[in-house]
Amino acid sequence: MKKILLLSVVALLLTGCSDKNNYTAAVLAELELDKKTAGAKDYNIPQDKMADCIVAASSKNMDGVFALDPARLTAYRNYTKMLTLAQSADPKKTLEELREGFGSAQKLMEARSNYTESELECLTLFVANTNSEDTTKTDK
Repeated sequence: MKKILLLSVVALLLTGCSDKNNYTAAVLAELELDKKTAGAKDYNIPQDKMADCIVAASSKNMDGVFALDPARLTAYRNYTKMLTLAQSADPKKTLEELREGFGSAQKLMEARSNYTESELECLTLFVANTNSEDTTKTDK
């Protein structure tokens, strides 16, 4: 019985890590393609750190209470699908799946807003840190 429980927990952990890693990879790909990240390049913000920040910030407003909550894992999958919509073979079908996955068109719009706000929050955070580091260097 203990072995079955242990195997179940391990399978859940692997699935959870995979969903979050897929979302992080989708965020990183979005950053690399997105023209708005010119600001990130101007401030020498590492794309991988920016992606990690966006994942952490957007996760705060996702469904689910903790990282391995089934609702959170579903949210990671839906956010990944949302970010890769442009690469979909049938974008209309994928958009309909996203509406169903999020529960409504309104919830999908809120998810996209959450992602965008998280991106701007992280950019602001990195720019503020860069500016404070520059000020510290010039004060010495």
